[in-house]
Amino acid sequence: MSLKNGLKILDLLASEGEGAGLVAIAEALSLPRSTCHRVLTELVESGYVRQLVDHGRYILTMRMTSNGLEFLSLTGIADIAQPIIERLAAQTAGLVRLSLVDCDAIIWVGRADGQRTGFRYDPDMGHAAQLSCTSTGHAWLMTMTDEQAASLVLKQGFGQPNEFGPNAPTTLKALLGFLHAARVRGYAMIDEVFAPRMAAVAVPVVSGSRCVGVISLAAPRVRLTAKKIHEFSGLMLEAANELAQLSNMAGFPSRPPLGKG
Repeated sequence: MSLKNGLKILDLLASEGEGAGLVAIAEALSLPRSTCHRVLTELVESGYVRQLVDHGRYILTMRMTSNGLEFLSLTGIADIAQPIIERLAAQTAGLVRLSLVDCDAIIWVGRADGQRTGFRYDPDMGHAAQLSCTSTGHAWLMTMTDEQAASLVLKQGFGQPNEFGPNAPTTLKALLGFLHAARVRGYAMIDEVFAPRMAAVAVPVVSGSRCVGVISLAAPRVRLTAKKIHEFSGLMLEAANELAQLSNMAGFPSRPPLGKG
């Protein structure tokens, strides 16, 4: 099996909750149908993909999710970070997320909801944050130079304006305005940028001289006002410092983004 083609198919299926057929996958990835079918067959045999009998579509199994959760468990990140983000969620009554830097992306890996208890499915977990319009993305980018931040954002793209909030930046100039303000404050904040009627604030987790992750807080803008954001920023900075001090023991990834030395 071509490893590159297999990974492309896994990435595609990760964004297709109801699965996709052979023809659609082959056309989306510009692969010959015979090659695509062969790779899909091997992915099925390996347990990463299954085929829906009634529809013929291919869909991911839970194996990738299981592998990711097992990795987080072995590193100790979840054990160290979860009590900290749960405490912050209780203090702020908002949705608190932890994300970790992974080369040229930042991935949401943990969450705690101050408004809810028990298990709740979160479709963003395990996905890379949109750098241009999330507080998580802004908090990471603010730790870089403008050139480094621009390079990562252009590689990922701005997405379509109708996918995000009405204040989402669509140009580098607009995005850099957000980042410059965040550096002055010491934390990133957005209002109807990632989603309508939602606000968020985020702080980087810096270990040594390198950002290893981000803690973010999101809530409806009627509750998470600018005044509340400024009040909560101290709690968030304390939590980020606490995580930074524990990051080496917990095995936080410390790889820089591509092209960042």
